[in-house]
Amino acid sequence: MTTITRRQLIATTMLGSLLPTWAEAASYPDGRPIKLVVPYTPGGGTDTVARFIAARIAAETQWSMVVENRPGAAGNIGMDAVAKSKPDGLMVGLGQTANLAINPALMPRLPFNAEKDLVPVALVASQPVVLVVRDDAPWKSLADAIKAAQARPGDLKQALAGTGTVGHLAGEMLAHRAKFKVLNVPYKGAGPAINDLLGGSTDFMFATPQAVLEMIKGKRLRALAVTSAARLPILPDVPTVAESGYAGFEAVDWKVLVAPAGTPAAVVQALNAANEKALSKPETIALLATEGSTALGGSPAKAQQYIQAEQRKWARLIKDTNITLE
Repeated sequence: MTTITRRQLIATTMLGSLLPTWAEAASYPDGRPIKLVVPYTPGGGTDTVARFIAARIAAETQWSMVVENRPGAAGNIGMDAVAKSKPDGLMVGLGQTANLAINPALMPRLPFNAEKDLVPVALVASQPVVLVVRDDAPWKSLADAIKAAQARPGDLKQALAGTGTVGHLAGEMLAHRAKFKVLNVPYKGAGPAINDLLGGSTDFMFATPQAVLEMIKGKRLRALAVTSAARLPILPDVPTVAESGYAGFEAVDWKVLVAPAGTPAAVVQALNAANEKALSKPETIALLATEGSTALGGSPAKAQQYIQAEQRKWARLIKDTNITLE
């Protein structure tokens, strides 16, 4: 009779418990649909990118990927659902700057821990915001607007698509760097914020390119600067904030695929490979560029390093400027 030591028995038991996970990872997703959670309403920038990348991944892999919108609480409801889901790769989320880097510092009592409860899968794309004013505004440049803000502390009103958004924090960063005070006027979305800007109730706004591009072309809004490190191809004549006298200024709304903590490494790698394949296509890069986005990609480790750097950056700004929820 063969004698099995206690150590061998433990090792055999552990191996047996891991076999289903390994088998599942190897056959992932095995014909099962993958749910991609968007923590915002349909039609917005994050939703647009999610539906586009889901379609591209499905086309490249023959997987079934379904987009599901779970909006609310500044994106926290959707991210919480992903964080608490079964870690099998069948529910992933499209996180972004606000809910993964800004909210953790701005909202200390989040229902999930962005660093511990989620694992980065792959960076998808990034997009700056555009500083816009009405076309009949007296300011022709960023320097003009800043001069006016400095001369009238707290008088100029910044329209916000929402508190804690990249647009909001970009305005706070500029005010901090240029040493002026601003009055924030939050709205429930970009639409009403832009309407009030056009109507004269507010003075300026940092908005996503797709929200304001047509109004810039139609001479209803004037773009003074973009918050990316380089100029946007769709707005080649609009300077960056950095080149307008504020070196190193960058505020972008990035999107990243995330999965619940504990998702098998093989599943994470499979999702990452699918994202890389989709982003490598020239048509993907070109279509993202039409809305002012830049394809990112890279390994899960790169995504984690990127998110951690962004978390430190926004936490430092929130602390230095004493930003609080209004």
